[in-house]
Amino acid sequence: MRDIIEQKSMNNKRLTREEILYLVTNLKNLEIREWIYKTADSVRKKYMTDTVFLRGIIEFSNICSKSCLYCGINSRIKNVERYRMEKEEILETCFQIKKNGQTTVVLQSGEDPYYTKEKMGEIIKAIKEQTELAVTLSVGERDEETYLYWKNCGMDRYLLRFETSNREIFKKLHPDGDFDNRINCLKVLKKIGVQTGSGFMIGLPGADDNDLVNDINQCRELDLDMIGVGPFIAHPETELKEEFIKHEIDYITGVIAILRLTNPDSHIPATTAFDAVLEYQGRQLALKRGANIFMPNSTPQKYRKSYQLYPGKPCVDESGDDCASCVVGRITSIGRTIGKGPGHSMKRG
Repeated sequence: MRDIIEQKSMNNKRLTREEILYLVTNLKNLEIREWIYKTADSVRKKYMTDTVFLRGIIEFSNICSKSCLYCGINSRIKNVERYRMEKEEILETCFQIKKNGQTTVVLQSGEDPYYTKEKMGEIIKAIKEQTELAVTLSVGERDEETYLYWKNCGMDRYLLRFETSNREIFKKLHPDGDFDNRINCLKVLKKIGVQTGSGFMIGLPGADDNDLVNDINQCRELDLDMIGVGPFIAHPETELKEEFIKHEIDYITGVIAILRLTNPDSHIPATTAFDAVLEYQGRQLALKRGANIFMPNSTPQKYRKSYQLYPGKPCVDESGDDCASCVVGRITSIGRTIGKGPGHSMKRG
């Protein structure tokens, strides 16, 4: 089985459900897990090289119309200092991102209706005209007309996690959400030619190994340009606060490794939440086990404590410059190099 999986992954051939299930169910087997890590790193090196692209995140609004039951900025939580950044402040932060050697800005927010199609479009156009950064948006579910408008304004990529492929769990987490609409948004983004990222949460309450296999398969079926995953960590002021799951860093980075084996040419970020599980080391381990993207927090320091989706979020007291210098050291310490270009999808030539 291992030889078959390795051969398929090295040649970007789709794994069967049985093969993915073998990987998932053996993540607690030390010998097989170490083989999964090693093979994933070899696949990453073949398809993505030793380059790590930096994508600076600006969390530009923590106002959200949704009530997701685990999220620290959901609309039901009252004990949050809400904020919005205007175009000029976002643009100023983008200048700093470029100065720090980051080649993409990721504009992330709650689902805030204040940022209309036109208002967001003006922000995108200003960033493209004045900084030439690649622009990624992560602002939730919108219609095709809006996505196309933003693409024409210069948006390069869009991130929207499907969170889980289990419809019952999705409905529990998102009482005002619609699974089919979420998946349709991803298909629309791909149809209109936007580089599309999605992913899921590891260790959701009620999820089992079969759900994880389905999540991994969902990523492959969507043929994503980027796959972002992280551990489920409910905020202590949410309805799921008692659903605490102790995450093992070796297990969740094992999921990263399996995603690399099943998606050799997709970008996979070492997300911030990995550092919440293992402080200042989690993201390095993810990079060693299949990831190839690092997303420094570039949000102005004064807003960071107000954008805590989950407890224990790292870097809330640091400035963007502090994070930028720290990130470079962390990446070079494991023998990787910093990407100089925009780091567009490998699937697009």
